[in-house]
Amino acid sequence: MDLVSGLRFVLALVVVLGLIVALAWILRRYGAGRVSLGAAKGRIGVVEASHIDAKRRLVLIRRDGVEHLLLLGPTSEMVIETGIESGANFAAQLNAAENNAGSAS
Repeated sequence: MDLVSGLRFVLALVVVLGLIVALAWILRRYGAGRVSLGAAKGRIGVVEASHIDAKRRLVLIRRDGVEHLLLLGPTSEMVIETGIESGANFAAQLNAAENNAGSAS
């Protein structure tokens, strides 16, 4: 194997490894299982997700306009809160809670 063939081999190897890394990044970024078939907006969806630690995360899902807070772990799932009204009423609920806290003290 001469020098030109060796350089061509190394360059091809670098390109293939780069493509594999790029594909893995794209799949991780956009999710392999989240492919939409172009249907209308569904009844269920993930509103927000937050990692608690390396193994657990909180997920807020919305189903038919009602939100549910779930704690997901590697071996168990737990419903933290259910029946949460969607975000539009959050400001009003926050103001009412602040007013109640202010009047109680």
